[in-house]
Amino acid sequence: MATPLALPPNTSPETFKNFLAAVSKTVGDENIRVVTRLEELHDGTYHEQPRTHDPHHIVDQDYFLASAVICPRSVPDLQAIVRIANEFQIPLWPTSIGRNSGYGGAAPRLRGSVVLDLGRHMNRVLEVNVDGAYAVVEPGVTFADLHQYLVEHGLRDKLWIDVSSNWVWFLIWVEARFLGILWRGESGIHLTEANHWMMHCGMEVVLPSGELMRTGMGAMPQPKKLGEPSVPLHEEPGNKCWQLFPYGFGPYNDGLFSQSNLGIVTKMGIWLMPNPGGYQSYLITFPRDEDLHQAVDIIRPLRLQMILQNVPTIRHILMDAAVLGTKTEYTSTKGPLDDAELDGIAKRLNLGRWNFYGALYGPESTRNALWGIIKDAFSAVRGAKFYFPEDIKQKSVLHTRDKTLQGIPTFDELAWIDWLPNGAHLFFSPISKVSGDDAMLQYSVTKRRAREAGLDFIGTFTVGLREMHHIVCIVFDRKDPDSKSRAHWLIKTLIADCAAYGWGEYRTHLAVMDQIAETYNWNNNILMRFNEAIKNTLDPNGIIAPGKNGIWPSTYQKSLYKL
Repeated sequence: MATPLALPPNTSPETFKNFLAAVSKTVGDENIRVVTRLEELHDGTYHEQPRTHDPHHIVDQDYFLASAVICPRSVPDLQAIVRIANEFQIPLWPTSIGRNSGYGGAAPRLRGSVVLDLGRHMNRVLEVNVDGAYAVVEPGVTFADLHQYLVEHGLRDKLWIDVSSNWVWFLIWVEARFLGILWRGESGIHLTEANHWMMHCGMEVVLPSGELMRTGMGAMPQPKKLGEPSVPLHEEPGNKCWQLFPYGFGPYNDGLFSQSNLGIVTKMGIWLMPNPGGYQSYLITFPRDEDLHQAVDIIRPLRLQMILQNVPTIRHILMDAAVLGTKTEYTSTKGPLDDAELDGIAKRLNLGRWNFYGALYGPESTRNALWGIIKDAFSAVRGAKFYFPEDIKQKSVLHTRDKTLQGIPTFDELAWIDWLPNGAHLFFSPISKVSGDDAMLQYSVTKRRAREAGLDFIGTFTVGLREMHHIVCIVFDRKDPDSKSRAHWLIKTLIADCAAYGWGEYRTHLAVMDQIAETYNWNNNILMRFNEAIKNTLDPNGIIAPGKNGIWPSTYQKSLYKL
């Protein structure tokens, strides 16, 4: 095979060639792609993501570049690849279908790593259990896939999936997520579940040694029936309580594989939502910028008391405007829009400066009672307006939300990425307590910095149970070096600004993983030292995703590679 454009560090062309030859005996040449020329790098689309690099690149397109992409067909394939990588000291970067949009796509943090594309072949819904309200899935399963499975098997009237806020995240994101789980956080917390990590139950993991492990109750074998034929280890039925009780016996290990580089998750259980027996989505609009403060303070007790059953999302006017049109459709202004222009767009779209989307679940009597409390509480905001989908005749984000909030995946909201020509984006995602003061301060800091960068503020606040995610969508033109540079400056500056206020981010783009990791530095960086100790013990050769979330194995000198 040809020499790649980006070899792994400290790897000769001959060594890499021998590595691929060994892997080819396992997966076949047809499941190996070597990246040899810049001309091969195409940014693609959300539906057709490149596995070779970040399609939303804020640095050079080939900065975070794979040496090759390998597509294992099964768990034994994957185990064999990991063992071969240990033999040849080749770093691996596992991914499922590569839609880590806004965070680096399928691109590896360490240039020259081999991307493992698990989603190509390992994409089965292995089980849906109605009585237990759970599914077991492989890495390549998307929200759309699982929804379609429920529909095709006549289960949609019994079980719903908890899809994400802005687009259809895939269910398992081995380098980042599993139904929005391994990455944790706001994606997929828009039905009644507080976050997806709470809804996972039971994993199967290929460890850096190539060994296979099942967590929780899955570590206890399911007894075989007399005369039952033997099957390969990875095909053995899981313990009957594997997807029912996540903790098992002894230390709870699942968290080690969330946002980590300690293993490759190949199966996972996910709890589904039983059909609640009734549903109604709604929109509440707030006319003034400063209404964010009062709205958040109203939300906090309602959410804690579970009167607000789904995770509340309060979206800035440009978040919705960008879904419904490009910037040039609203204004000829090149720089950030001012307050008058924002008010004009809100009036044109019959929206507020902030827009709150929610849903009611349960029998009609329950929904009516909850709606009475909710409407009475938010009526305290002067000028607040209330809508159901049938109240709005024109195209509206509420019509899209009406689908997602009942577990029907849709790609409609992806349109906001095209706010600018050649639209690309970064996410900046700080966490705060649920308070009007914190919301207004975070909004003030992030909006001011966005304006300094010459970019529009586009963002949303999503409220869990006791915390609030602020998702700032940094939209830029990926074909304009100046636009990319300003976006990069903005996210780096916001990380420093928010750290000064004690706000940390819960996920980020490849380019700023090291910077964010260094803000979690209490007590002489004890958390990082702990993570590094685990990494170096479980993965002494540093094979799995070196540098992910700032965790560098001892085989790579951090000072040489961190950004």
